[in-house]
Amino acid sequence: MIYPTMQDLTKGKYNRYELAIATAKGARMITDEYVRQRTEAEAAAGGGKDSDRPAANMIDKKLKDEKAVKISIDKIADGEFVICEEADIAPVEVETEETAEAETETETETETAEADAE
Repeated sequence: MIYPTMQDLTKGKYNRYELAIATAKGARMITDEYVRQRTEAEAAAGGGKDSDRPAANMIDKKLKDEKAVKISIDKIADGEFVICEEADIAPVEVETEETAEAETETETETETAEADAE
């Protein structure tokens, strides 16, 4: 039997699809953390084989040895990761160069219109 069970993970509030999405997002976060730690460890080791500490020893052992999906499921079961419904999450606006330019153009047009009105 697989532990934790589906009922333990969903707690009767979420369906399997929501659990799969949450697990995948958690696994992506864990993988990103592993990559960040590995990059820092390689930079600290200087890339040479004759450094004091090998880069592999500087990475969290759990991230290095276990699968990201298994870690994500364990964190959901322990309550470290929480499944949120889409309605509970406020949309986050990511400012790109295009949106920044569009806002600047809109502000300029507004200032020009106000100056013409005076």
